[in-house]
Amino acid sequence: MINICDMHKQRELVFATEPAGQVARAYALLNGLADCQVEQTAHENTLVIHYSLEHFTLAGLERALVEQGFVLDNNLLHRITRQVIHYCEDTELHNMNVPEPVTKKREKEIFIQAYDARLHGDKDETTAPELRHYK
Repeated sequence: MINICDMHKQRELVFATEPAGQVARAYALLNGLADCQVEQTAHENTLVIHYSLEHFTLAGLERALVEQGFVLDNNLLHRITRQVIHYCEDTELHNMNVPEPVTKKREKEIFIQAYDARLHGDKDETTAPELRHYK
């Protein structure tokens, strides 16, 4: 089960140096979204965004920005970081919809029932009698 505090995310969006002025435009655009908070940082090409997985994912926000003509920084470190975050958020969203399996408490009973249902040793009529009874 995912803790509600774990659903609140703080991520950095790093933009390419060109085209000029895109960080200010992205700040204005993202700041206008409900349930999304944006902060400017000391780095000129970086914004810090705060959001909840109930409403947004980093992949969704990035996709929307790219569709509007924004260019993200695509150096290797930033690409890998974004891909890991995308994977983690996707996994968290997937796990929120999966109920806790009830078999964990009855695990031993389930294996016993499965073993009894199979043909084996002393119950199998196709096994030779001398192999069914050990002395």
